[in-house]
Amino acid sequence: MAINKYSSTPDFITKDGSIIRELMHPKQHGNVKQSLAEATVPPGVTTALHKHPESEELYYILSGQGEMTLTEETFRVNPGDTICIEPDTAHQIHNSGKSDLVFLCCCSPAYSDQDTILL
Repeated sequence: MAINKYSSTPDFITKDGSIIRELMHPKQHGNVKQSLAEATVPPGVTTALHKHPESEELYYILSGQGEMTLTEETFRVNPGDTICIEPDTAHQIHNSGKSDLVFLCCCSPAYSDQDTILL
């Protein structure tokens, strides 16, 4: 069983420019097939357009407002929305609100920099 305490998990900036806190990741916590992170995008910031050839991602919006781009489609996202990002799909998210855009990001297989291609 793997348990991670939020207060003991530092955040960092990932390749796409978002602020990430790994809530559960095989390299750190002993789970096997997926990762779960909390992502924060400050107001006015847009993450770098990127894709993951192997990983499927789910974004669950916790707070804030944004605009999600999947390939060439852009749409608004709000708290409670869940977005499925299929492998090899170009994507980015923009914080269009006045407060932090915060969302959970689940990746399967687990997130890795090697599976992240900036476009």
